Amino acid sequence: MSLRKPRARTGPIAALDIGSTKIACFVARAERDVTRVIGVGHQVSRGVRNGAIVDMEAAAEAITNAVSAAEQIAGETLKSVVVGTSCGAPASQTVAVELAIAGHEVSDADLRRVTGNGRAVQSSPNRKLLHAIPVSYSIDGSRGIRDPRGMCGERLGVNMHLVSADAGAMRNLEAVIGRCHLDVENFVVAPYAAGLASLVEDEMDLGVTVVDLGGGVTSMAVFFDGHSIWNDAIPVGGGHVTSDIARGLSTPVVYAERMKTLFGSCMAAGSDEREVIDVPLVGEEEHDHANHIPKSILTGIIRPRMEETFELVRSRLEASGHHRTAGRRVVLTGGGSQLNGVRELAATVLDKQVRLGRPIRIQGLSDQTGGPAFAACAGLVAHALGPQEAPRLAPGAQGSAVGIFNRFGVWLRENL
Repeated sequence: MSLRKPRARTGPIAALDIGSTKIACFVARAERDVTRVIGVGHQVSRGVRNGAIVDMEAAAEAITNAVSAAEQIAGETLKSVVVGTSCGAPASQTVAVELAIAGHEVSDADLRRVTGNGRAVQSSPNRKLLHAIPVSYSIDGSRGIRDPRGMCGERLGVNMHLVSADAGAMRNLEAVIGRCHLDVENFVVAPYAAGLASLVEDEMDLGVTVVDLGGGVTSMAVFFDGHSIWNDAIPVGGGHVTSDIARGLSTPVVYAERMKTLFGSCMAAGSDEREVIDVPLVGEEEHDHANHIPKSILTGIIRPRMEETFELVRSRLEASGHHRTAGRRVVLTGGGSQLNGVRELAATVLDKQVRLGRPIRIQGLSDQTGGPAFAACAGLVAHALGPQEAPRLAPGAQGSAVGIFNRFGVWLRENL
């Protein structure tokens, strides 16, 4: 990825985020120092479960509707899209490869050769390679080199972060997009995209974990030294919370989702016993028999599932060996991060500093589409530009409490 030359995007940039709960499409255009979204479309997801395609026709219809809405607003006709996904059980692999360079200066051709050798390392023929990210280079055993071009040595090495997914699941996803008369420019895993959109530079450098709380999948990415170094996903998301509510209260799923959105919380409050919620029962057509429950019961259903989710995140992070590299910072994105009290619960379970992430690198988003639920879709736009054309922070954007220090660090680098 880092070897791509800067390219001027004269046409529109199309991002398509396919999730279990919603399908979102952004159409953007690069304008000098900033990137501006000129069209947005989003639909309730159909034919997708736990990030994977389960109904080709229903999924194609939902994608077509989302893309058509974005095209109409933007006044553009899309031919290809950058696709965000969590399907296919994405997994990480770190590989190290070396190449003999016979003492001459490292050139772009050498970098292409050594990274090509890294891409050729596959854990399984049944996996599709989604990302091959050069994390660091080495020359004659001297490690930690960010850009070796122009340096001399006998052997050039690279550490690469490879992210792959189940090939069959990815073929199904590509086939569905093809039914919508669109080509896939790139596949991007959701937490990586969310990090590109919502993280400030200091977080990427010092270490941070992005946790994308989707409808069917919770996915994670660790960033360190400016790169993504680990990704993982667990098949649990906000939809499972909704199902727990529906089963626990014997209420239709649509009402369970409404209660979760309006009254749901991960943290108990003193007034929960006094606050009463009306719960329609499954099969009841008329409200002849009122069914009221205290809010504390709803919280008692939501909290255990969210605790389990964050405990799984913590165990996966610890098992990866990157829990120390990730530092003390966690950024939550995805629709599930908007649940009341989720930030406080995550901080308790993960024992880290937690903030909500929102798109901070592009302009043109409304309050509705500028929140954590659309961070991954916004990050697809940044990925489409390429790392050397990564959009700057939008004027006035403050991603977190470290935003002031980040801008001060930028000033120091530019003026000293």
